[in-house]
Amino acid sequence: LQIEFHEYRKQSGCSIKSQDYVQSAVEEYLNRFYAIIEILGEKVLPDPPACYSLALTGDIETDAMRLREHLQLARVGSVGKLIEGLENLGIIVFLIDFEAGVKFSGMNGFVNGRPYIVLSRNAPTGAIRSTLAHELVHIMFDWSDFEGDSEKMATAIGGAFLFPKSDAIRELGVVRHSISKDMLLVCQEYGISFMLLTKRANLCNIIHDHIAKKFYIQANQYGWRYNDPLPIPDEVPTVFEQLVYRAINQNEISLQKGAELLKASLLEVEERCVFKTETAV
Repeated sequence: LQIEFHEYRKQSGCSIKSQDYVQSAVEEYLNRFYAIIEILGEKVLPDPPACYSLALTGDIETDAMRLREHLQLARVGSVGKLIEGLENLGIIVFLIDFEAGVKFSGMNGFVNGRPYIVLSRNAPTGAIRSTLAHELVHIMFDWSDFEGDSEKMATAIGGAFLFPKSDAIRELGVVRHSISKDMLLVCQEYGISFMLLTKRANLCNIIHDHIAKKFYIQANQYGWRYNDPLPIPDEVPTVFEQLVYRAINQNEISLQKGAELLKASLLEVEERCVFKTETAV
């Protein structure tokens, strides 16, 4: 495989040792992933959207809308299950487990010309989705002529991608004088953290700076920077698992080989893949 490792989130503080671990884990996963692709054929994955093809305008709301259009997503409303949506566009998503205390949020790269994104499985779903949007911005926009903080710009566009200004005004109102509990329902709808919702509301001038600052202090006290008061449903990649089960049921590979690829027990794979006699169809 031709595997390219691109940038890590610079502010993550990911150590060299952790980066080596990530690269080894990515290589191991992609080799298992492409083992099943070789068996079933490359056509089981759609061609991904053109990467590094979007020009930056300097306006984060405009660029966020252009990214949605590029990925064939609606201009308004939630982007839905983001991992599932990107997998259906031919982008590989890999969640990696870390020991407590390891600082890693995300990384992107290419395998045989196909984009992949690596995320921390240990992060809350809101953070996973934010990082996924951030990495998407990195690989879909052309940064060759950009002068400035690319990390800050990618984070800003990613936030607008997940929660556009028009949606923020419609969902929250033109002006709000406080951060209230009903906003958590909007977090659930859009799959974003309470922190990101507040940041976007502030950037869209729905709430003033002093309200946002007061909330950030409160969020630190209650631990909301890392754990949302109303958890967002988990998202996980499913394409690799589906392809392995498909290969088993088409007699392309054995149950044992499937278990090896999925790193699961033979019994678990059999239970999830094969109908019992009395329920066979």
